[in-house]
Amino acid sequence: MKLMLMSLLLLPLTVLAEPCPNWADARAAMELGALSRQIAEWDDAYHNQGHSLVADEIYDQARGRLQAWHQCFPTALDNLPEPLAGSTGKLAHPVAQTGLRKLNDAAVAEWIASRSDLWIQPKVDGVAVTLVYRHGVLQQAVSRGDGRHGQDWTARARQLPGVPTRLPEPLDAVLQGELYWRLDEHVQSRDGGAGARGKVAGLMARQTLDEYEADAIGLFVWDWPDGPAQMPERLQALHRLGFSDSLQYTQALRSPDQARLWRQRWFDQPQPFASDGVVLRQGTRPSGERWQVEAPHWAIAWKYPASQALAVVQAVHFSIGRTGRITPILHLQPVDLDERRISRVALGSLQSWEKLDIRPGDQVSIRLAGLTIPRLDQVIWRSPERAVVHAPDPDQYHALSCWRLSAECRQQFLARLNWLAGKQGLNLNGIGPGTWSTLLASEQLDGLLDWLEFDSQRLQQLPGIGPRRASQLQQSFAQAQQRSLQQWLQALGAPPDLKLGAEDDWATLLTRNRAEWMQQPGMSQKSAERLLAFFSHPEVQRLGERLQRAGIAGFQPREHSPQG
Repeated sequence: MKLMLMSLLLLPLTVLAEPCPNWADARAAMELGALSRQIAEWDDAYHNQGHSLVADEIYDQARGRLQAWHQCFPTALDNLPEPLAGSTGKLAHPVAQTGLRKLNDAAVAEWIASRSDLWIQPKVDGVAVTLVYRHGVLQQAVSRGDGRHGQDWTARARQLPGVPTRLPEPLDAVLQGELYWRLDEHVQSRDGGAGARGKVAGLMARQTLDEYEADAIGLFVWDWPDGPAQMPERLQALHRLGFSDSLQYTQALRSPDQARLWRQRWFDQPQPFASDGVVLRQGTRPSGERWQVEAPHWAIAWKYPASQALAVVQAVHFSIGRTGRITPILHLQPVDLDERRISRVALGSLQSWEKLDIRPGDQVSIRLAGLTIPRLDQVIWRSPERAVVHAPDPDQYHALSCWRLSAECRQQFLARLNWLAGKQGLNLNGIGPGTWSTLLASEQLDGLLDWLEFDSQRLQQLPGIGPRRASQLQQSFAQAQQRSLQQWLQALGAPPDLKLGAEDDWATLLTRNRAEWMQQPGMSQKSAERLLAFFSHPEVQRLGERLQRAGIAGFQPREHSPQG
């Protein structure tokens, strides 16, 4: 029970809030087993090969999701993958390396309120190391491993200028810290993790480093288990030993507001390293021999907002636009990203979706483009059960398809109506997607221009439209009579290459051949072919005839004065 509680404390809150999947036992065993193997593969690549296959925050969220699923289906998987399996090594840590509970804003405030002698540091994003000095000389450097045993990094650590091989004082000391990749003017809120942790992990997996690589690795000492008992004395002693970052980046803390200010400052202002949050510590804590490989009560982590979110794809839909462009839409199990709730993301094209082959049940990483628009970053993990997705046939949809309503054409037809009434078309006041959806639901529209014949009485017969709204709609529809030929052609979806001359009218445009189009100023062959195809299309010609009958001025035959 204690271990289960600790697992829950370490889970991201967004993962805890997710509902349990509606899976049968066999499906649950298959899904949990596949995700467990994927995480184990990431662990092996990171700890044993020095390769970070996914972003750190995505890894954390994937592991959290697996733990949450295991709570839903406790018999589906015998054991969760041990994150540090295979990285343990043979060297014992003289003092156990502890983990940290990751708390949210409210829990951080409660933690601070119940304690005194508090300090705050950046949570430097690198790889943890234990350094053992005897009589001031570096004897061992041990990777974190499982917190009890780690790999022998002594030979590589001695190649790093940032790790002193001899201290200015001949003392015995065990130091715990972070090896990090040095960065110039790194702003975490702008630059993210920059792959810094993976770079250091990869280099420490090598046998030798060149001069540039060695010099690019820094050291941040975040604790001295057998050092002075009080934090101010520890920091001053570390400073005298050459570990000045510890003094500079460890600040006294008195309130949640002060913690919030430091966290935001380190998030927004340039630092020489990547960081993924802050660490809050009590200055006094038990002696090192009492430390355990578990989250202690005297220190916590308060992470920065995630720049990426791991989302489960629930469905794949396809939006068909006015020009026939097919846009795949991933409908997601909602996730929080930068204080926004994200439940869907659009892919660039049908070809992109086909290449990625994303199906319901897959997990993808999402980030915000320009801080507002969610976009797909990458496919993180594919569900072993490949759901069937029926995509539209791209050969059926193009710039000259779907002028009339049908089951297959509903989306493109509705997009044509929205374009026609919008600012880029006729700019009809008060006419928007809701208007057309109401008319389509009432089965009042079969053609693109049927609305021209609607009067107030007919509109009032529709569900949800009273006399006042009917009068407003009729007035808006009447505005179409005042629009120019150029506006009408834009509203109907004429190619943007079209530029009307003073003498151009509907009849002239219908009869103009390819050679005549090519004679227009600035006209390319491709543009001429698009315009010829548009004005030659039977549906476009029928729409023009209807506009003639409706009395739209730009479509009336031009009157010619008699010749003398």
